[in-house]
Order: sequence, then C-alpha cells, then structure tokens
Amino acid sequence: MSKKLSAILGTTLTLIGQFQTALVTPPTAATEVAKDAEALSLLTLSSTALKAHVTKLSLLAITSPFTHSAISTVLRELNESVLPSLVTASLLVTPAQYTKAFHSEVLILVKTVLTELLSLVQEVKRVGEKKDQEKKDTEKESDVTKSEKDAVMLATGRVWDACDTITDVANKGVVGFVMRRVEQWRDLVRDAVEEIEDWDPEEEDDGFFDDVLDDEGEGDGDDEGDDDDEDDEEETAALKEHKKSTIRFLKPIAQIYPAIINNRLKNAGNAPLASSSGVKKLETLMLNLQAIPDDVDEAAGALYEANFETSAEYLQKTRKCATQAVELVASPWGTADVKNDAPADKFATWSKTWLKVIDEVSKSIEKK
Repeated sequence: MSKKLSAILGTTLTLIGQFQTALVTPPTAATEVAKDAEALSLLTLSSTALKAHVTKLSLLAITSPFTHSAISTVLRELNESVLPSLVTASLLVTPAQYTKAFHSEVLILVKTVLTELLSLVQEVKRVGEKKDQEKKDTEKESDVTKSEKDAVMLATGRVWDACDTITDVANKGVVGFVMRRVEQWRDLVRDAVEEIEDWDPEEEDDGFFDDVLDDEGEGDGDDEGDDDDEDDEEETAALKEHKKSTIRFLKPIAQIYPAIINNRLKNAGNAPLASSSGVKKLETLMLNLQAIPDDVDEAAGALYEANFETSAEYLQKTRKCATQAVELVASPWGTADVKNDAPADKFATWSKTWLKVIDEVSKSIEKK
C-alpha cells in the first residue's frame, strides 16, 4: 500500500478512536456555545455527508483497480470535515438545552456510527493491503472476491443504518423523541392492564395439592376439607375484588399518555425548549411517565401473589407519578399555571376532572 494511503488510513482509525473517547466524557464548555448553535441541523447535514462519503469509499474499495488516490481523497474529507462536524454537532446537543435523555440518545447514536465506520475502514484497509500484496507478488491485481465485497457492503450498510437513525432523530427533534418514548411507555401500561384483565384468580389453584393429599390418605377429613374450601373461596373472592379495584384504578392512569401526547406534545414544536424551565419541565415529565410502567408491573406481580399491601404501595407510587405528570403540563407550554378562575384549554379542563377521578378510584386501593 502506498505510504500516503497507509498514513491516511491510520489517521482515520486513530481519529475515530479519539472521537469515541471524547464522546464518553463530553466537555461541559460546549453548553454556552450550544445556546446559539443549530446543533440538530448540523447533525443532520453531517450524518448525511457521512453516508455519502461512505458510499463512495465502499464503491472505490470493491471496484478494480483499487485506486489509492481516490480513496485517499475520500478519507481526507472524512478526517478534515465530515467527522469533526458530526462530533461537534453531537457535543452541542447539551443536556441543558435538549434534556439529558435526548443528549444521551444522540451520544449513543454517534458512538454507534463511529463504531460501524471503524469496521468499514478496517475492511477497506484489508482489501488495499491484499491488492498491494498481489501487485508485489504477481505485478497483477485480481478482482475483489465475493466474500470481500460482502464484508465491505455489510459494513457499509451498518453505517448507512446508523446515519439514517441519527438523521431521523435529529429531524424529529427533542419533542418527537419524547413522543416516541411516551408512546412506548403507554403501550407498556396498556399491556399490563390487559394482562391483569385476562388474569383469572380462580385458575391460581388447580387442585393439584389436594389431589396428592387425597391419594396419600391425608385428605379424608371432611370438616378440614370444608374449612380449606372456605378459605380458598375467601382468598379467591379477595383476589377478584382487588383485581377489580386495581383495574378501576389503572384505567385513568393509562389515559394520561394519549392525553398528554395529543394535547401537550403533538404540534408543540420547540415551545418546551424555549426556556430552561421548559426543558426542566419536559425532563421531569419524562421521568414520571417512565416510572409508571415499572411500578404497574410491580403492583401486578404483587397482586398475582395475593400480596395486597405491596400491590397497594406500588399503585400509590403510580398515582404520585401520574399526578405529577398531569399537573406539570396542566398549563400549555410557556404559560403560567392555570388558576381556578382563569380560562383553560381542553387539556387543562380535562386535567382537573382527571385529578378528581384519580382521587376517587384511589380510595379502594389505599392501605387500610
């Protein structure tokens, strides 16, 4: 391989490694710079440029003859412009301006694209080294083998997918990212409620142990058997009652997700990001909505085990998070809190009704 191409390949591999390290502990100084920066636009442009350069690089690598100068040009542009722009854009997506969750998502995606690019550059290097060795041994260069082409194109496809994901996230923006997450949590809550609805407490005792005792001659006490039957009936009745009250409680909990999506996130634009308080509110909203599915699962698990006290504890945690989420966005973005005598929009009115409903249905699950 020519010294020039070898040096550029080495620079590219080293640069990718350095950028990966930089993304692990991004500098806090980027926060001030980010205030006036179009970070998401730069992220879209740089990921699109990376995809285009990767396409060129892969085609040059698998097409004979292996052209050192052309590949060197593409790698140089990657090193000097495309990669620095991509990493800079990701560092400008700061937690203070875009929420911690979105900041973390972008860093993960950019680290992924760098990892996939590293694999591709290594494949290109292997192809180049083989071609140079062939010229040295036979003064002739053979076509790239199918396995070599497959390896390069597979690595290229992975970079493309990673670039497309970055572009998609950047184009949808922070609110779009939050909506997608909220929709995922909504589905988890819906699934949990459906599972509880499908659960039949009467199927919990299949009579297996009673049959075993009867077979061994230890279950012939009629009075004792009657007592056991009464206990089983009481437990089943208690399970049914708690199932009923749990479902009644969780129905309005599940309603907050589509209500918030449709009235406070859809068409919100950049309003939630217009101020530091808006960013903080959006972040807190996510934390509350994210916690609910786990607490619902824990409550359901305790219910199945007839551990009503623990189930009630997790349902109360669910209520707390749901109430905080609804109260957080009771007012439209950028407005003061809705007061009792102030005109309210559709969601603000709905939130007041919802709070009354959740107070009422919570009575049946409060610990005695």
